[in-house]
Amino acid sequence: MLQAIHDIFNHPGARKVFLKLRYVLFLVFLAVLARYTDASRLPGGFLVSLFGEAIQLWSFASLVKNEQLTARGPYVLVRNPMYLGRFFLILGLVLLLGNVYLTVGYVVLYYFYMVNRVQREERRLTEILGQPYRDYGARVNRFLPAFGKLTDPAVRYFNWQVLFHNNGHWNLLAMLLFYGALYVYVAYFR
Repeated sequence: MLQAIHDIFNHPGARKVFLKLRYVLFLVFLAVLARYTDASRLPGGFLVSLFGEAIQLWSFASLVKNEQLTARGPYVLVRNPMYLGRFFLILGLVLLLGNVYLTVGYVVLYYFYMVNRVQREERRLTEILGQPYRDYGARVNRFLPAFGKLTDPAVRYFNWQVLFHNNGHWNLLAMLLFYGALYVYVAYFR
């Protein structure tokens, strides 16, 4: 059963269909959020999303994609902080709906998405970066942060130029604008 689910997430045709539909699905999700979000859930959802956004920004400020092995910033603690940040960013939005079943469904779907996406990505990174990436993978957890490494000086790495190069500022602006617009809509127009 689990293998069948993994096969769906790795099926090239299914991935192409999802890529084509992702913007439509996101717009439908935003419409559902606008309809069913209760103003009292906005602060909690926003804080969860902001936590995820902070992880993503830190990742954006540390990562030089496909050119060098990034083992600084959040990449000292976990190999895939960007996906971890995205999980919390979207979780904050899902929590706005106040539905436990949707929240559990999201967690399960994101798990399968993340595991399969990361496996494909790690194969590609191993091809690009070779043995240094394999060594990095042997010492840094894939998904669960190793908080014992917080004292490593490389954890404190944050480069504004890299952040802007990776367009992290647009990611932050989009999140803030979305939450602002949702707040205005829920508080004043519903």
